[in-house]
Amino acid sequence: MKQMIQLLAALTIALPGMPSSAEVQKAEMAGYLLVSTDKVPEEFNAGFSLYAAAWPLLQQYPGHRFQTELAGTWMHAQYEGKPPKDLYSDIEGGLGWWRDTRFPTETPKFIMGGVAVNFKEIANGPAHGAGNWEKPRGLYGVAQLSPWLLFPIDGLNLKQGTCGDLFGYGYLPLPLTKARATTGGKNVPTGDNCWTLFLSTKNFKGPVCFFTPYFWSHSAELNPDYAGLLLDSRPSAPNKPFQMETQYVPAAFSVDEKGGTFARVAPTSFPVGPDGSTIVLHRLTSYTKKALWVDVEAWFDGGKPANGAINSAGAYVQTFRAEGGSTWRIYAEMTPKEEKVAMNWKAFATPIAPDPTTYGYKWNDELVTQVSAPNGNRAVLPEYFRLQNDGKKDMWIAVKRGDVPLTTGLDKLKFDRPEEQPQQPYDTPEAPESSFKKPGPMAGPFKAHLGDGSVVTYYWYRFADQPALLNADLTKEEREQMQAKIEKLHRAWTKERDYLAPPTVGKLADLDPAQIVAPPKGLEIGYVPIATRQELDASRSVK
Repeated sequence: MKQMIQLLAALTIALPGMPSSAEVQKAEMAGYLLVSTDKVPEEFNAGFSLYAAAWPLLQQYPGHRFQTELAGTWMHAQYEGKPPKDLYSDIEGGLGWWRDTRFPTETPKFIMGGVAVNFKEIANGPAHGAGNWEKPRGLYGVAQLSPWLLFPIDGLNLKQGTCGDLFGYGYLPLPLTKARATTGGKNVPTGDNCWTLFLSTKNFKGPVCFFTPYFWSHSAELNPDYAGLLLDSRPSAPNKPFQMETQYVPAAFSVDEKGGTFARVAPTSFPVGPDGSTIVLHRLTSYTKKALWVDVEAWFDGGKPANGAINSAGAYVQTFRAEGGSTWRIYAEMTPKEEKVAMNWKAFATPIAPDPTTYGYKWNDELVTQVSAPNGNRAVLPEYFRLQNDGKKDMWIAVKRGDVPLTTGLDKLKFDRPEEQPQQPYDTPEAPESSFKKPGPMAGPFKAHLGDGSVVTYYWYRFADQPALLNADLTKEEREQMQAKIEKLHRAWTKERDYLAPPTVGKLADLDPAQIVAPPKGLEIGYVPIATRQELDASRSVK
């Protein structure tokens, strides 16, 4: 512990009125909340869906160091036997806050989080990913499918203030294109998995957009050793980890006049229902191709229309166990991993499974404060901790505010939203020969004013002529074949009915209604909205 305190010496926070003997030193809280589930049969390898609670984890957004995801998962490819060595690739993303979020608020956003080989390329949504437009590394990785939902570049917005409502989402493959024997002119195959994002929210349901198969196979184009190993051609591994990943929550240390070490963490909360308990995950479901692919493929080949609703014969609903732990730790920057001290999470949080398909927490009312609010009640976790050693190891033990000596100065500390430079706009290419301009949009520009304080400029493109598909290693004939399929979907699959099975607990979250759009007259079928710019909205401020 002495070494950890020494690392804090250069991280002192000056507080007005603090006793000169006390030094409040910057720290952070980070780690994982772990979820325990039963296993899924291996044949359920055609995607997943879940319902995750959405809420403002912190009372004040702490600045762009903040990176935390709410409860979610990582969908990797399935392999026979051991997975390939030194190959990381998946779909992660979900609800949360990220360091590159340009227009953040206390309300979480949703990004897709497609990761190509070892993070060399990342696709978070249409026109959002790694690299820049001169050297894109995933910026063209996601194609828009829905004509009714605009996907902002910075991520999908929930209605501001959402607290505890359930956000349903998942990825299932759709047969929108055919497998190819070559990629980029090389003898490297590209599979036919179009992993499609489906949402289940109060004001929008259905497919939104999809990862182009080329987003994955491009890695094999660059290195043929990856051919056939990525999600363009591989099924999904049904047994996934479910966790809540916290990379940074601001905190501070101080030592009192007796040598006792105390910590304070920025006010952190969870949503609670009428009984005072929290639900964070619900209805984890894995699928076979019978769930959707089989009927849609038959429809595209001339059969009867598929209504898009999941066939329960191809679905497996996973069960929770009332188990799970925490690796949340409080520590200073640059603290070696072995010296990061854990907090005694179990003292104030108990995992529960109120029914087999629902997971959450019950709280110790002696340490956790229940707060009523118009948008939803919250359980505010302990802010204050004392460093304690049981003879074997150090542990941060939650204590009440009155148990922390005033001489520590921790009670004077404020975790307000910091002053930061305005974020730069997201832009897309303006060159006449760029795929955003040639052949270009059919209508626009239009504006969407979002609750996060940004304004999105968007245009309507013919589906097959959107920039992502023009950069997906597809021939014009292949894009036209996709166009015909999408026109079928636009006619038959509306946004008001269920595709994913609805939740049996809680209520659905609302998306920011500014993202719900209507195609211009004459462009109702076969056209999609594409964001081309997102910037701070000078006409108003975030509330």
